[in-house]
Amino acid sequence: MLYHLLYPLAGNIKLFNVFKYLTFRSIYAMITALVLCFIIGPWVIRKLEALQARQVIRTDGPESHLKKQGTPTMGGVLILGAIVIPTLLWADLTNSYIWLTLFVVVGFGIIGFVDDYKKVVEKNPKGLSPRQKMFWTFFVAGGVALYLFLDPNFSEELFFPFFKRLHPDLWVMFIPFAALVIVGASHAVNLTDGLDGLAIGPVTINAATYLLFSYIAGNAKLSAYLQIPYVPGTGELAVFCGAMVGAGIGFLWYNSYPAEVFMGDVGSLSLGGALGILAVLTKQEILLVIVGGVFVIEALSVIFQVGSYKYRGKRIFRMAPIHHHFELKGVAEPKIIVRFWIITLILALVAISTLKLR
Repeated sequence: MLYHLLYPLAGNIKLFNVFKYLTFRSIYAMITALVLCFIIGPWVIRKLEALQARQVIRTDGPESHLKKQGTPTMGGVLILGAIVIPTLLWADLTNSYIWLTLFVVVGFGIIGFVDDYKKVVEKNPKGLSPRQKMFWTFFVAGGVALYLFLDPNFSEELFFPFFKRLHPDLWVMFIPFAALVIVGASHAVNLTDGLDGLAIGPVTINAATYLLFSYIAGNAKLSAYLQIPYVPGTGELAVFCGAMVGAGIGFLWYNSYPAEVFMGDVGSLSLGGALGILAVLTKQEILLVIVGGVFVIEALSVIFQVGSYKYRGKRIFRMAPIHHHFELKGVAEPKIIVRFWIITLILALVAISTLKLR
């Protein structure tokens, strides 16, 4: 919005020429998101308390979690606002990729909001069933994947890090593949959101990483030099990523240990969906496995635990997701959180290094 209002004035007022630069707008989208969190964060928390939107703790979980009972949840609405508003202010709104990304984020946020509302406000412990959540997230992601498949300017090729000439054309299989990437990322982040700040830290690092990827993918010279796919228009996603980083840092202010508020499904589903659609649009789907390695490990720990118990009658971990396993082994919660952040940072650096390893 600011881009469309002020950049046209650059012909008369040279100062407004800065609005053409993605770096400038990405930085200020980040700052805007951060300031929004600081300004409206306390108000959002008070409103959630007034709604009695309080976290219900599982009795079969770690005993240390019982003290978290009653902490406000559904704080993801703060994250959503702090992402959407700065993006609308600073991004080029004629860019279709911006709208696709916002569609996924808001769509997944609505699904998560309905699930949270049923659980914590209406006191329905089941909320949306796993089948319902899976159906609706695939419905949103599938719609976006179909749109991209029908877009003649978007490639259905799959690119692999380390192999510059390996990029098979998925053709119609791109639709289920892209939908799976988006939904898989969404539910992986949802599973990771179990400790104070555990999910939002890696999400913020991942968003910063994809800020770099989107900027390069949208720049013809840089993408050619680094031999990665050039996707015209994806550079504008750097503004969205900037807002996502700012919102993540701002939310962490309240969500760090001991948390004043939890994000709930409204936050975790939408943030994971955001990472998934960013990976698809920048043609860096495979790298998401590396960048989001912590989320992958968390999801796999649940899959292996359930499979092992079902077919062998034995558990692999003391509790899944794996962060609970470490808790039950006596590792302090803040130490688990910070170590997962460190691992995410290392994986992000590894992913970035692949830009020169083609």
